Amino acid sequence: MIVLQNTVISDDIRDNFFVCNLEKCKGACCIEGDLGAPLDAEELTLLEENYEHIKPYMTGAGKLAVEEQGLYIEDFEGDFSTPTIENRECAYALYDNEGILKCAIEQAYYDGKISWKKPISCHLYPIRITKYDDFEALNYDRWSICAAACNFGADLGVKVYQFLKEPLIRKYGEVWYGELTEMIENETQAATS
Repeated sequence: MIVLQNTVISDDIRDNFFVCNLEKCKGACCIEGDLGAPLDAEELTLLEENYEHIKPYMTGAGKLAVEEQGLYIEDFEGDFSTPTIENRECAYALYDNEGILKCAIEQAYYDGKISWKKPISCHLYPIRITKYDDFEALNYDRWSICAAACNFGADLGVKVYQFLKEPLIRKYGEVWYGELTEMIENETQAATS
């Protein structure tokens, strides 16, 4: 494991290959699972502030899910997530012309309607963060629906932490990411010396 500032990072994030391959998986992570996308507390306010700009990008079923369940839901552990359509896809998911699931929040961002790209849990996937009192644990979430992403990453020679550079910087900052990269490069050089 890698310990950096207030984070503990699984070696899998350093060692495993990963590059999303939407043509193969069709955005399955937006539909599979038992809940919607995990949300941080500050993202609840972002949803409230930006919903009117996101809403035009959503499907009818997604809008209905929000009307019935709210902009977000709270689970039995007190954690928040996006609502889902009939316990399946995220209410903010939409299909493009190729049948690939995309994010209404992200589409509103790309069109300049909002300044929030999407929930950080989605942006960071396949990294999942567990918060503790004094630190955050970053783990690589292995899931069969991402097999094509693992293969694509291996073909391109891109590791998880490299593929997720943008969201890792968004979450922890450029200095943190620079230190992570330096630590990994130093470990790699020491191992090959």
